[in-house]
This record gives sequence, C-alpha cells and structure tokens, in this order.
Amino acid sequence: MGTLLTRTELAWENDCFAGTRGVSENCRSSHFVPAFKDKLTGETHASVFEDGRPAMVHLLDGLPEHWVVSRDNNHHVTAVLETIVSGFLRDGVFFTREEVATKNHDA
Repeated sequence: MGTLLTRTELAWENDCFAGTRGVSENCRSSHFVPAFKDKLTGETHASVFEDGRPAMVHLLDGLPEHWVVSRDNNHHVTAVLETIVSGFLRDGVFFTREEVATKNHDA
C-alpha cells in the first residue's frame, strides 16, 4: 500500500519542486490551478477552501468527504486516501507536479 496524502506530504512535495513549475506560484501564469486526482477512479478536483472558493495552493480541507481519511480536533483534514495525488488542472486536464515541472505547456 502507498502513503496517505497529508499536509506534511504536501509541504515535502513543495520542497522537492521548489524553483520549478511544480509548485502553484510558479505555474499560475500558464493557467494551471492546484488540483488533486484519485489515481484509482480518475476523479479530479481543483483545490478549494472549505466554503468552495478556489484556492491558490494545494489544500486538503476542500476535498470530497469520500476522500477524507482523518481530521484534527478543529475538523481540518489531516489525511486523504493513499490513491490521491496532487497536481494541477488546466482546461479540464490533470497534470502531475512532475509533468508540469518538466514539460513546456505554454501555448
């Protein structure tokens, strides 16, 4: 089995992709929005705040309840299913962080 996606894991990913387009702040100008995908079902969701507003970074709190594995005492999501990966959506297509970081997607 894989590793649950947690806030700590997201921070680690940001560190790994620092300085590349694999982090939100470096790919916005190419119209990528932070998102998540369930590798098992193919379901994707843009990153949003709990109230549904679009988020500029990867947040777990706005993800579908059926993806949530655990919450803290303040009801914030602390982990989601191990099949969930972070990445980006552009024009309805999901890209992994690595794909965005290593390929030229400018049109």
